[in-house]
Amino acid sequence: MQINVLGSAAGGGFPQWNCNCRNCQGVRNGTLKTSARTQSSIALSDDGINFVLCNASPDIAHQLAATPALIKKDVLRGTAIGSIILTDSQIDHTAGLLSLREGCPHQVWCTPEVHDDLTTGFPVFTMLKHWNGGLIHHGITPGEAFSVAVCPALKFTAIPLLSNAPPYSAWRGKPLPGHNIALFIEDTRTGKTLMYAPGLGEPDSELMGWLQKADCLLIDGTLWQDNELATTGVGRNTGRDMGHLALAEEQGLIALLASLPAERKILIHINNTNPILDEESAERQMLTQLGIEVSWDGMVIDL
Repeated sequence: MQINVLGSAAGGGFPQWNCNCRNCQGVRNGTLKTSARTQSSIALSDDGINFVLCNASPDIAHQLAATPALIKKDVLRGTAIGSIILTDSQIDHTAGLLSLREGCPHQVWCTPEVHDDLTTGFPVFTMLKHWNGGLIHHGITPGEAFSVAVCPALKFTAIPLLSNAPPYSAWRGKPLPGHNIALFIEDTRTGKTLMYAPGLGEPDSELMGWLQKADCLLIDGTLWQDNELATTGVGRNTGRDMGHLALAEEQGLIALLASLPAERKILIHINNTNPILDEESAERQMLTQLGIEVSWDGMVIDL
């Protein structure tokens, strides 16, 4: 299994266009040892030729241009992306569907709850019907394995996450189990497994069982502290308000990762305020000592 990290930042990217926090200023003026990042998405393949896109970032056009493997060179128009899987209906994971309209129809896999959000509050399924058939919906049932034709060796299982629905959703603050999922992905040829969870609010016993089975974790690294937006002066929402488990809390993500046997533990969906973006920060050094990696745009993971 090949995993291409197309975007590793949380919503807004890094630097965020309207933010002048220490991190965003540092990446703009070159005083921070770091790299710019686009909004979170990955592409998976079982042969290095055909790919499944997991989440369609608003930055998808830039991400495709930066990833030659996703450009089909032997056709007049086309793409190596054969299917799209959505883990939630957040703007930073779905707005890119609009940028992919010229390539419709697309095969899109998501839960009924996500499909409902994307036909009501943010009706991209409805809008894109006018582009060559638009988005062809395939339902996901949490807990049930499924596969996609373009990468037949990969088996996907959707795991419900305790998180939150988008701010535009009628279910904000009262999400249903299908509003946020992780993907447990097995390469049936090698037995190697990946857990992809870019939005994680709180682990429960079901999720823990899956986390313990994964060879590689590509997991939510949004915030260092739950009140990070307030302490940096850029907002009031906590990580828990937004549906993200912070890294450094007493029962936070670092403590969770320490208990898991995965060979590789990699953070994705990193907010622009997070001090781990500074490669010389004490927080980043702590992660390195613990064997926890920080993903970057263009990172390739082979399992």
